[in-house]
Amino acid sequence: MTTAFKYSLYDRLLSLPENLTGEILDGQLYTQPRPSGPHAWAESVLSAELLDPFARGLGGPGGWWILVEPEIHFIRDTEVAVPDLAGWRRERMPKIPRGHRFEVVPDWVCEIVSPSTESKDRRIKMPVYAHYGVKYPWLIDPEERTLEAYALKGGKWDLTGKFRGDDSVAVAPFDAVTIALADLWV
Repeated sequence: MTTAFKYSLYDRLLSLPENLTGEILDGQLYTQPRPSGPHAWAESVLSAELLDPFARGLGGPGGWWILVEPEIHFIRDTEVAVPDLAGWRRERMPKIPRGHRFEVVPDWVCEIVSPSTESKDRRIKMPVYAHYGVKYPWLIDPEERTLEAYALKGGKWDLTGKFRGDDSVAVAPFDAVTIALADLWV
Protein backbone atom coordinates (compact mmCIF):
# COMPACT_ATOMS: atom_id res chain seq x y z
CA MET A 1 0.00 0.00 0.00
CA THR A 2 1.32 3.42 -0.89
CA THR A 3 0.49 6.58 0.96
CA ALA A 4 0.25 9.91 -0.76
CA PHE A 5 2.37 12.72 0.60
CA LYS A 6 0.18 15.53 1.89
CA TYR A 7 1.64 18.99 1.44
CA SER A 8 1.20 21.33 4.37
CA LEU A 9 0.21 24.95 3.80
CA TYR A 10 3.78 25.90 4.61
CA ASP A 11 5.10 23.46 1.98
CA ARG A 12 2.78 25.16 -0.51
CA LEU A 13 4.03 28.59 0.61
CA LEU A 14 7.64 27.51 0.08
CA SER A 15 6.86 26.23 -3.41
CA LEU A 16 5.36 29.51 -4.66
CA PRO A 17 7.01 31.09 -7.70
CA GLU A 18 9.46 33.93 -6.99
CA ASN A 19 7.04 36.59 -8.23
CA LEU A 20 4.58 35.80 -5.41
CA THR A 21 4.74 36.43 -1.68
CA GLY A 22 2.79 34.05 0.51
CA GLU A 23 1.36 34.23 4.01
CA ILE A 24 -0.61 31.81 6.16
CA LEU A 25 -3.24 33.67 8.14
CA ASP A 26 -6.08 32.08 10.08
CA GLY A 27 -5.43 28.73 8.41
CA GLN A 28 -5.51 30.07 4.82
CA LEU A 29 -2.71 30.57 2.32
CA TYR A 30 -2.77 34.06 0.80
CA THR A 31 -0.59 35.14 -2.11
CA GLN A 32 0.11 38.47 -3.71
CA PRO A 33 2.36 39.60 -6.53
CA ARG A 34 5.45 41.69 -5.98
CA PRO A 35 4.62 45.33 -5.16
CA SER A 36 3.91 48.14 -7.61
CA GLY A 37 6.31 51.04 -8.10
CA PRO A 38 4.59 53.46 -5.67
CA HIS A 39 4.39 50.69 -3.04
CA ALA A 40 8.07 49.75 -3.45
CA TRP A 41 9.11 53.41 -3.32
CA ALA A 42 7.16 54.11 -0.08
CA GLU A 43 8.62 50.95 1.48
CA SER A 44 12.17 51.86 0.44
CA VAL A 45 12.01 55.48 1.57
CA LEU A 46 10.41 54.67 4.93
CA SER A 47 13.02 51.97 5.54
CA ALA A 48 15.80 54.46 4.76
CA GLU A 49 14.22 57.09 7.04
CA LEU A 50 14.14 54.67 9.98
CA LEU A 51 17.44 52.81 9.55
CA ASP A 52 19.92 55.53 10.49
CA PRO A 53 18.22 56.92 13.61
CA PHE A 54 16.71 53.70 14.95
CA ALA A 55 18.78 50.77 13.68
CA ARG A 56 22.15 52.50 13.48
CA GLY A 57 21.72 55.19 16.15
CA LEU A 58 22.74 58.02 13.81
CA GLY A 59 20.69 61.10 14.70
CA GLY A 60 18.35 59.03 16.84
CA PRO A 61 18.18 56.66 19.80
CA GLY A 62 19.15 53.40 18.03
CA GLY A 63 18.22 50.12 19.66
CA TRP A 64 16.04 48.66 16.87
CA TRP A 65 16.22 46.13 14.06
CA ILE A 66 14.25 47.43 11.06
CA LEU A 67 13.72 44.85 8.28
CA VAL A 68 11.99 44.71 4.92
CA GLU A 69 9.52 41.84 4.38
CA PRO A 70 10.60 39.46 7.15
CA GLU A 71 8.80 36.13 7.42
CA ILE A 72 7.23 36.25 10.89
CA HIS A 73 6.16 32.94 12.39
CA PHE A 74 3.68 33.68 15.16
CA ILE A 75 3.22 29.90 15.25
CA ARG A 76 6.03 28.08 13.45
CA ASP A 77 5.00 27.17 9.88
CA THR A 78 1.31 27.65 10.80
CA GLU A 79 0.61 31.38 11.32
CA VAL A 80 3.01 33.23 9.03
CA ALA A 81 2.87 36.92 8.11
CA VAL A 82 5.13 38.95 5.84
CA PRO A 83 4.65 42.63 6.66
CA ASP A 84 6.22 45.17 4.33
CA LEU A 85 8.39 46.42 7.19
CA ALA A 86 8.86 45.26 10.77
CA GLY A 87 10.85 46.46 13.73
CA TRP A 88 12.05 44.86 16.94
CA ARG A 89 13.58 46.52 19.96
CA ARG A 90 16.99 44.91 20.38
CA GLU A 91 16.41 44.13 24.05
CA ARG A 92 13.57 41.82 22.92
CA MET A 93 15.43 40.33 19.93
CA PRO A 94 19.16 40.78 20.56
CA LYS A 95 20.21 39.06 17.30
CA ILE A 96 18.70 38.72 13.86
CA PRO A 97 17.92 35.04 13.23
CA ARG A 98 20.28 33.24 10.85
CA GLY A 99 17.43 31.52 9.04
CA HIS A 100 14.39 33.01 7.33
CA ARG A 101 11.95 32.42 10.21
CA PHE A 102 11.45 35.26 12.67
CA GLU A 103 9.77 33.82 15.77
CA VAL A 104 9.87 36.88 18.05
CA VAL A 105 6.75 39.03 17.71
CA PRO A 106 7.76 42.42 16.29
CA ASP A 107 7.17 45.62 18.25
CA TRP A 108 6.12 47.46 15.08
CA VAL A 109 4.88 46.50 11.63
CA CYS A 110 4.04 48.57 8.59
CA GLU A 111 1.74 47.45 5.81
CA ILE A 112 1.73 49.44 2.60
CA VAL A 113 -1.76 48.95 1.31
CA SER A 114 -2.87 48.74 -2.29
CA PRO A 115 -6.30 48.16 -3.81
CA SER A 116 -5.53 44.42 -4.01
CA THR A 117 -4.20 44.05 -0.42
CA GLU A 118 -6.09 46.64 1.63
CA SER A 119 -8.93 44.32 2.67
CA LYS A 120 -6.52 41.57 3.76
CA ASP A 121 -4.25 44.05 5.55
CA ARG A 122 -7.14 45.60 7.49
CA ARG A 123 -9.54 42.71 8.07
CA ILE A 124 -7.19 39.75 8.40
CA LYS A 125 -3.69 40.91 9.26
CA MET A 126 -4.56 43.67 11.75
CA PRO A 127 -6.55 41.26 13.98
CA VAL A 128 -3.70 38.70 13.75
CA TYR A 129 -1.20 41.39 14.79
CA ALA A 130 -3.41 42.38 17.75
CA HIS A 131 -3.88 38.73 18.78
CA TYR A 132 -0.12 38.11 18.95
CA GLY A 133 0.68 41.43 20.65
CA VAL A 134 2.32 43.63 18.01
CA LYS A 135 2.35 46.99 19.82
CA TYR A 136 2.39 49.44 16.89
CA PRO A 137 1.09 48.86 13.36
CA TRP A 138 1.12 51.48 10.63
CA LEU A 139 -0.91 51.39 7.42
CA ILE A 140 0.45 53.46 4.55
CA ASP A 141 -1.59 54.07 1.41
CA PRO A 142 0.55 55.51 -1.42
CA GLU A 143 -2.49 56.15 -3.62
CA GLU A 144 -4.41 58.06 -0.95
CA ARG A 145 -1.14 59.45 0.46
CA THR A 146 -1.99 58.56 4.04
CA LEU A 147 -0.35 57.06 7.09
CA GLU A 148 -2.55 55.57 9.82
CA ALA A 149 -0.81 54.81 13.10
CA TYR A 150 -2.24 52.53 15.79
CA ALA A 151 -1.24 51.40 19.27
CA LEU A 152 -2.39 48.21 20.98
CA LYS A 153 -4.40 49.02 24.12
CA GLY A 154 -6.30 46.35 25.99
CA GLY A 155 -6.04 43.97 23.04
CA LYS A 156 -7.65 46.45 20.65
CA TRP A 157 -6.33 49.01 18.19
CA ASP A 158 -6.34 52.66 19.19
CA LEU A 159 -5.92 55.00 16.21
CA THR A 160 -3.17 57.38 17.37
CA GLY A 161 -3.16 59.45 14.20
CA LYS A 162 -4.12 59.65 10.56
CA PHE A 163 -1.78 61.81 8.52
CA ARG A 164 -1.96 62.75 4.89
CA GLY A 165 -0.33 64.42 1.96
CA ASP A 166 2.74 66.47 2.77
CA ASP A 167 2.50 66.33 6.58
CA SER A 168 5.70 66.00 8.56
CA VAL A 169 5.04 63.58 11.39
CA ALA A 170 6.60 62.17 14.53
CA VAL A 171 4.73 58.94 15.23
CA ALA A 172 5.18 56.30 17.95
CA PRO A 173 7.20 54.24 18.28
CA PHE A 174 9.51 56.35 16.11
CA ASP A 175 8.49 59.75 17.41
CA ALA A 176 12.12 60.72 18.17
CA VAL A 177 12.41 61.85 14.52
CA THR A 178 10.18 63.61 12.03
CA ILE A 179 9.25 61.90 8.78
CA ALA A 180 8.24 63.99 5.75
CA LEU A 181 5.37 62.05 4.21
CA ALA A 182 5.85 63.85 0.87
CA ASP A 183 9.05 61.82 0.42
CA LEU A 184 7.02 58.59 0.40
CA TRP A 185 4.87 59.49 -2.60
CA VAL A 186 5.67 59.31 -6.32
